[in-house]
Amino acid sequence: MIRHAKPADHAAIREVNIAAFGKPDEADLVERLRADGDKVFELVADEDGVVVGHIFYSRLWADSVNMYAALAPMAVRPDLQRSGVGSRLVKASLDTAREFGTHAVIVLGHPTYYPKFGFTPEAAAKVKAPYSGSPAFMALEIEDGALAEPVLVAYPDAFGN
Repeated sequence: MIRHAKPADHAAIREVNIAAFGKPDEADLVERLRADGDKVFELVADEDGVVVGHIFYSRLWADSVNMYAALAPMAVRPDLQRSGVGSRLVKASLDTAREFGTHAVIVLGHPTYYPKFGFTPEAAAKVKAPYSGSPAFMALEIEDGALAEPVLVAYPDAFGN
């Protein structure tokens, strides 16, 4: 089951992120984003009351009236990776982003994983950000034309750029 994260999930979310990435950096990032009030939303994959996956969206500050969000991080417990949990999280999160009024989502992620959900470097071509130009820097328009014009986005301070 994919659902919105609750404060009671925070310890389990931290554990999933550390296990998935092998270090606490992404778990620390999530905690800093929450503390700074930069969270748009976060979802968890819940299997029988156990958090096995997590995805986080933070607000990107832009020189536009449109709302842009960063997808980062997305984590699945190592023993469940490649089982479809991550795909379910990404798909549900894109639906949720639409419900939240997000115009476009930007990700710095694996170049062969995120394109299957519609993310492309081409969609991010007009986005100026600290990660622009990397093959891992991709975007997906939620609203048609949201990335048709150049846009400058700033990541929350928690990203440390």
